[in-house]
Amino acid sequence: MSGDVVNLRMARKRRDRAVKEADAERNRFEHGRSKSERNLARARNDKAAREHEASRREPGDDRG
Repeated sequence: MSGDVVNLRMARKRRDRAVKEADAERNRFEHGRSKSERNLARARNDKAAREHEASRREPGDDRG
């Protein structure tokens, strides 16, 4: 029965560092944009939502 000896304290620290790095990467992506980039993305999302709603069919519509 010869297994690898694992230091649990170091394993926990390694795991915690990986979690923090993933959170930091997500925050860099979300918050690391300039104001003009955020505004452009918001405008594009709003336009896509309006176009989606405009093409919605309601019950009773005789289109198509």
